[in-house]
Amino acid sequence: MISHIAILMENQPGALSRVVGLFSQRGYNIDSLSVAPTQEPTLSRLTMTTSEEPEVINQILRQLFKLIDVVMVQNLTSAESFSIELAIIKLALNTEEVKKIIDGENKISCNIVNETEGFTMFEVKGESVAIDNFLSSLKDQEFLEVTRSGQLGMTTGMASLRTNDQTKISYD
Repeated sequence: MISHIAILMENQPGALSRVVGLFSQRGYNIDSLSVAPTQEPTLSRLTMTTSEEPEVINQILRQLFKLIDVVMVQNLTSAESFSIELAIIKLALNTEEVKKIIDGENKISCNIVNETEGFTMFEVKGESVAIDNFLSSLKDQEFLEVTRSGQLGMTTGMASLRTNDQTKISYD
């Protein structure tokens, strides 16, 4: 089972390595990880996915809460949430050939971003499973490069990871 976890953490050197170290020390794998600054310059938001059993996820959440740099942890899997992933793909095809491939894709959004010397680069946005399926459908194509962002996610509605002021963090 894939679980999505969002973490609000201090934007300090070493903070990310402590989170990753927690997983490494316990033998857990991180499937995807994305970190970016927030509107509060002292905080970063980390979104990760891992394929662990629910009881292990609960243990991971408890351990994450104990890390000094972690301000708030949210299990996106157990809440109503939205997630999306971005992939950039470069194929040894011209734009017209790529357009034929991406026409009719309805589970993902595709947009050609560059063609140079017969090589076409395009972005694909959607759920990770849909991107996996799309990439599988391209197995007969010559891939030059594929890069993926990892999943980004957040809860819907009022529930959120957010700061009320510089010293108080709340989870609504």
